Amino acid sequence: MMLAAGLALALAGCSTTGGSMAVSKPSALQTRWAGQSAGVFFAKFGPPINDEDVGGDTVYTWRGGFKTRSVPAAYDKTADGKRGKQIRPARTDYLRCEVRITVSDNYTIRDIKPVFDKKLDDGRTWCEEFLAGN
Repeated sequence: MMLAAGLALALAGCSTTGGSMAVSKPSALQTRWAGQSAGVFFAKFGPPINDEDVGGDTVYTWRGGFKTRSVPAAYDKTADGKRGKQIRPARTDYLRCEVRITVSDNYTIRDIKPVFDKKLDDGRTWCEEFLAGN
């Protein structure tokens, strides 16, 4: 009897949560390119480096957007408006973008996801800036 009561209490303490699945906002790349012709993408940015068949779709790997940029050092400002202590050293960024583009049988882009990307100082990524043009 004690075992049954303990089991009943243990089961009463168990519950499942029906947590909601958060719907994520589509990326700038998705917004710009999903539904567009892959031909338009490749005409603008160059041919893919690889392709493979995946469940009736073709998945292309594209690489490009190579750029080297110098980012100057950042400094605090003093009370009198002069340059103060260095808060970030100067650096050189080597930027490139690599994406996987899923294309349906009618050559329409269904999905585009970054494989290699770099976060920029303004919060966007290099692929978003280069490919989505925002």
